[in-house]
Amino acid sequence: MLWISQNELVGYETAVSEMERRVAGIHAGTDEEAVWLVEHPPLYTAGSSANPQDLLNPRFPVFETGRGGQYTYHGPGQRVAYVMLDLKKRQKEPDIRKYVWQLEEWIIQTLSELGIKGERRDGRIGIWVIQGGEEKKIAAIGVRVRHWVTYHGIAINVNPDLSHFSGIIPCGLKEFGVTKIQDICSDMTIHNVDSILRSKFGSVF
Repeated sequence: MLWISQNELVGYETAVSEMERRVAGIHAGTDEEAVWLVEHPPLYTAGSSANPQDLLNPRFPVFETGRGGQYTYHGPGQRVAYVMLDLKKRQKEPDIRKYVWQLEEWIIQTLSELGIKGERRDGRIGIWVIQGGEEKKIAAIGVRVRHWVTYHGIAINVNPDLSHFSGIIPCGLKEFGVTKIQDICSDMTIHNVDSILRSKFGSVF
């Protein structure tokens, strides 16, 4: 199991190309499973069920992607974890729903270490918090699976510019806002979050 931390911003197309290369290697038995921790320059991605009407203002580059879900934003201050695992080796019977539950649980346990209560919501992908009496999304999930090897993964808002989300309706849910860890725990950094993600991974997966 390989952990890769990228210090510089990674272009989205570069990330997808590298994920696809490693997924093929994992399937062939020539590459290790990996979690790749990255930040992207500001951009929007459109998942397989994205509604074009949810792209309100394409102020940043927009990338079509094969992951599930709708529109989302990536940018500096957001920790993206691309998770490339062989479900045939990790589960007795490969189960994508169980895998998504595990990603959710990984985020929830990580937030809990920071004193933040992250919650699931029926019918809504991602992890949510109550802030100022309102439900707000703090982390997004989008996955793709090829030959039962996973890729894409999670995005946790640590300290991104939340105004950048205004160009889209995130995940098609216009009635809910977004938030970030530093609005709740002002002294937390991406590196703090990385260390917790790594410490919680084994207990979930």
